[in-house]
Amino acid sequence: MTTFQFLWQVTMYRPFRYWINAVVWTLIYLAPIAPGLITKQFFDTLSGDSAVHYGVWGIIALLIGAAFARIALIYIGFITDIQFRFRIGMMLRRNLLRHILKQPGARAIPCSPGEAISHFRDDVDQTEEAASWSVDAFGMTCFAAVSSYILIKIDVQMTLLVFLPLVVVVTAAQMATSKLQKYRAASRESTSRVTGAISEMFSNVQAIQVAGAEERVIERFKHFNEERRRTMIKDRLMGEVLDSVFSNSVNIGTGLILLLAGHKMRAGAFSVGDFALFVYYLTFVTQFITNFGKFLTYFKQMSVALSRLTSLIQGAPARVLTKKSSLQLGTGGRSAEEEAEEADRNAQTAPLHQLDVSGLTYRFPDTGRGIADVRLSLKRGSFTVVTGTVGSGKTTLVRTLLGLLPKDGGTIVWNGKPVDDPSTFFVPGKSAYTAQVPRLYSDTLRNNILLGHPSDAGALKQALHAAVMEYDIDHLSNGLETVIGPRGVKLSGGQAQRTAAARMLVRDAELYVFDDLSSALDVETEQKLWERLFHERGEATCLVVSHRRTALAHADHIIVMKDGRVETEGSVEELLATSTTFQELWYGDERS
Repeated sequence: MTTFQFLWQVTMYRPFRYWINAVVWTLIYLAPIAPGLITKQFFDTLSGDSAVHYGVWGIIALLIGAAFARIALIYIGFITDIQFRFRIGMMLRRNLLRHILKQPGARAIPCSPGEAISHFRDDVDQTEEAASWSVDAFGMTCFAAVSSYILIKIDVQMTLLVFLPLVVVVTAAQMATSKLQKYRAASRESTSRVTGAISEMFSNVQAIQVAGAEERVIERFKHFNEERRRTMIKDRLMGEVLDSVFSNSVNIGTGLILLLAGHKMRAGAFSVGDFALFVYYLTFVTQFITNFGKFLTYFKQMSVALSRLTSLIQGAPARVLTKKSSLQLGTGGRSAEEEAEEADRNAQTAPLHQLDVSGLTYRFPDTGRGIADVRLSLKRGSFTVVTGTVGSGKTTLVRTLLGLLPKDGGTIVWNGKPVDDPSTFFVPGKSAYTAQVPRLYSDTLRNNILLGHPSDAGALKQALHAAVMEYDIDHLSNGLETVIGPRGVKLSGGQAQRTAAARMLVRDAELYVFDDLSSALDVETEQKLWERLFHERGEATCLVVSHRRTALAHADHIIVMKDGRVETEGSVEELLATSTTFQELWYGDERS
């Protein structure tokens, strides 16, 4: 998609609002036409050259009326512009976020969260700016056309001198295109690195402190910040140079006009009113030239924004960014599209009777490692454990099953019906998932567990009991209202894992997936956790990744992974009798 096509699709997101905005701002830019003609009549009346006699006070009244009319138009114009441009920003951000959330978790964004924030903030703002200034460019062009016609009728030579700077401006803007794009891209990239570095520092405070790397991290951050300073200075300097070209070309034109007007007035070929009209229009022509140059600058910078936004959606067509959908700014509830999606999800959320996986395959592009031809079957109410040595593909298996990694092959069948898109299918209340490394937020413990989920006190209490959290809550400073810090830094590893478990269990789901949930727990707590989960899960189906004996002992069925494939499966007794790999895992856990 070209930059012009992108601009067109953005402006046509709400065409009625865009054209209303364009009409209002065109009227704003055309408004000085009338006061200019009135000013000409005023000075011609004073010099006795006017053929129309309104009287001095009549002309002053007309000027005041025209001024108030323009003020009213500008007030309306700001309302229409805000109503339009911020809808553009919300539309772009909504489409970006919606696309990202639908991607497999492992490749939702191709950069750090800090860099992604820069895309959402700076590049969307740049697109907003260009779309908004396109309205100004249209209105200013209309003013240029009308004022040129009026001025040409008075004096062709003078008119050419008025608009000659425009040629200089356009030429300068075109010549500066490549450098402007280069400097803007470098500025955006360096800003992303700084934002990403801040995000990484806050996310890894403990690791930095343990390694004693504070000074090295700060030096790295200083380096990024210094690079950002240099690139932003270049970007800003380029913009200021262009503004200087715009302004000074107009000033040169102004001097030429004054010299020529003086000569013509001495020769009697130019009236005082004509001179006043040229001087009055010159102010707005100056604004037109400067603003048109700014629009060209914003348009060129928009191409950088488009390139960065398309990189964030990783190969998806650029039209994803401008997909039309309701923003639901009012209080009228959800859109018809959202209600249809909800109805479709509800229709498919039938109780799980059997989940069958056949030939499931995923290979990491960089290493070629992963899983291949995995087959498994989960029946309602079963407690299945996936085990194996480190690197055998256990986590890759569950992440591919849930759509957090994009499967390369295989089929997933829920109650006899194929699952086309696991990433959008395995959501609450079909499934709930706890990852190896829990994702916690700098908020209260309660909010980290609920994450906005409506839950009564009984359901929350039951989830906390199943996750063996009662003792911990009693000994936290503010109980459930304790703020746990970025990524839960105020919690121990085991507390963080059980918080994530409670988060999962507070949501009713047909399938619960646990990935190495008890790796940071002591023996007693782990024993309680698995016993409670096993007995309190009801009819829910559990798929557990673990090599710990406590989890294996509760399993109805065990799947042993090796080198990305299912090596064998069966009960504890069967595997202890037949599988060397399982024997090593079982007795190795005992020896440790």
